[in-house]
Amino acid sequence: MPPTRSHIRTTAEAYLDRHPDEREVLAGLLSVLDSADDPCSRATLPGHITCSAVVIDRDRRVLHIGHSGTGLLLVPGGHVEAGDRTLLAAAVREVCEEAGLRPGDLCLTPQFLDEPIDVDVHDIDANPAKGEPAHQHFDVRFVFYLTAEQPPALALQDEEVAGAQWLPYADVRSPSLRAKLLAAKADGLDGRPEPVSANALIHDGAGRYLLHLRDDREGMWEPWVLALVGGKRSRDDANLKATLRRELAEEVPGLKPTELVPFAVQEATSVDGLAVPMSVYAGRWSGDAEAVDLREGVLLKWFTVDTLDRLRLSPGLGDLIRRHAAEHPTVEEPPAVAGPLPGEAPAGTVLHVVGVHLHLEHEGKVLLGLRHPDSAYAGGSWHALAGHLEAEAATAGLAREAFEEAGLVIDPADLELVHTVHTVDRPGARPRIQLFFRPRHWEGTPEEREPDRCLAWKWWDAKDLPEPIVPYTRVAIEGIRAGRSYSELGWSR
Repeated sequence: MPPTRSHIRTTAEAYLDRHPDEREVLAGLLSVLDSADDPCSRATLPGHITCSAVVIDRDRRVLHIGHSGTGLLLVPGGHVEAGDRTLLAAAVREVCEEAGLRPGDLCLTPQFLDEPIDVDVHDIDANPAKGEPAHQHFDVRFVFYLTAEQPPALALQDEEVAGAQWLPYADVRSPSLRAKLLAAKADGLDGRPEPVSANALIHDGAGRYLLHLRDDREGMWEPWVLALVGGKRSRDDANLKATLRRELAEEVPGLKPTELVPFAVQEATSVDGLAVPMSVYAGRWSGDAEAVDLREGVLLKWFTVDTLDRLRLSPGLGDLIRRHAAEHPTVEEPPAVAGPLPGEAPAGTVLHVVGVHLHLEHEGKVLLGLRHPDSAYAGGSWHALAGHLEAEAATAGLAREAFEEAGLVIDPADLELVHTVHTVDRPGARPRIQLFFRPRHWEGTPEEREPDRCLAWKWWDAKDLPEPIVPYTRVAIEGIRAGRSYSELGWSR
């Protein structure tokens, strides 16, 4: 089916977010989106959407195609067709049809990703032979790099194309596109592919690797295969490590590897057939995969190298894991199974996630952190310093979290349990036991050491807590003030 109206509007608004001064120029496009007509249909007048591909080689040259009908030299492009899943997919199809390229010859750029570099409005003369009146094209242009060092041989579409040229940015025929390219040159738009996705190769140091089973849905990248946790870069990510931390927070909140170090660069294939350079970071974690609050995908599970041949893995993943295992021999015994073993617990026993929280008091005030608005859990809300336990004691885990998140130094022996909240977020969700500890002594001043998760630390009057605040955090603080040691939240009685 063709691109949805919501997809087109999201694409247009992303472009206008970069170029707010063009909103008036694109008033016609926005008007079409507000109408009942199909914005991509040739029959929609006085204008409709077309898509073009801006293909850049390693010499910072842009592919132009000579069009037989008009005699113009243009970047490859054309009308959206019914089978185009997105506007970007339409641009990819057009360049492959007109120039004979394969989708795998192209990759996205880190500067623009899947957002347009330019949206051009141009007039189209009437064509009495086709019964077409004069109208406008709202041409949405996406930029791609060639994956190869040298441009591949072109196989031009005979009936519409009369030759091809590679033109430097300064000679690009479209004035609006030329201006955008020259401006982006200063931001590194140089024709050299870079990773635009980041994934985590998480291991436990004992020979196990954490894999994620993707959903089996239409339009899903590599559906129903075991893959690494991670995803594509977004415009707001400062770097690929920030991309990975954001993806971990969105997909598996609470899972925080102790370190993330670059390990390899792989190449995957997108839903549209594009090459996707992917940076893989190795990280160590040894927690209970079944206790993780999985927000995307079907399951998260530990696997050993000897089982890889029996699994349906994303392309190249098996070799990547074997390489890592060969370079990092096992130095520890696998941890004991964290879930109930047969006969260990009565049927129906449900595992609970244990969270640890710091109740830090100073002159009648408590310390709270403002969670990043993009956080998968409680974005934009105030929350106690908190984390999930790995294979460790609760006090040791909280002391580790306090240092990692805020630079506070706390001796686990100085932590006392002051409140417990037994909570469930929603029907069917895994129950949680939230432990709140108060330190008798600590050292340091709170720092924003994980700005992709916490924007600020602030002391609040315990009698006048901010909004919005994580509900169970409020319940715990109020319970501590009232001298209660236990609360429940979210359970139906």
